[in-house]
Amino acid sequence: MKKQLKNKPRYTSVAKAFAVVGVLLSAIVIMAFGLNSEPEKTGATPIVIRKDSVASIKAFKQVYSVLMSARCMNCHPSGNIPLQGDDSHLHTMSPQRGVDGKGVYAMKCANCHQPTNTPGLHTPPGNPNWHLPPADMKMIFQGRSPRQLAKQLIDPKQNGHKDMKKLIAHADDGLVLSGWNPGEGRTLPPMSHAAFKKAWITWLTTGAYAPKK
Repeated sequence: MKKQLKNKPRYTSVAKAFAVVGVLLSAIVIMAFGLNSEPEKTGATPIVIRKDSVASIKAFKQVYSVLMSARCMNCHPSGNIPLQGDDSHLHTMSPQRGVDGKGVYAMKCANCHQPTNTPGLHTPPGNPNWHLPPADMKMIFQGRSPRQLAKQLIDPKQNGHKDMKKLIAHADDGLVLSGWNPGEGRTLPPMSHAAFKKAWITWLTTGAYAPKK
């Protein structure tokens, strides 16, 4: 009994030492986690939808006038050959859409459409990503009524799988912007890009209503 009492303080000291070490290790782990982890990211500003069918349809009429202009419709034909010119005639070289929208075989869009506009009157306009919509998501504008086009644009199964956030961002897509920089001898869309973007966002954020016709 005396031996046990004599050894008890030693065991208690060892236990306390292990406890202290454990606390220190826990603190180190917590500090390391805190240093290596990124600050919690706050979510992006949510898109506020305030439904207003009158404002929405009015805005879409402006959007439609731009999408029906040659600068937009020429790359959104009903067939597999892009359109050309202010009168939207079939491309004279008859290039084909291809699976990815970038042409077929040796006749690729990028062969003539360089990263920037080719200098000169009616020469090929340029963009690093020049192409038609792909074969599995043709996004046809040609021949679409305002109602048909509005419903197509808002449908992820037809618009390239775009949600509301991506649709809003698409107003500043490089190919969209190239419509206002088409090269010499080509008519611009019927309104400025800033006015188009405002109408586009207004249409979407007021409910993306489709006209009756």
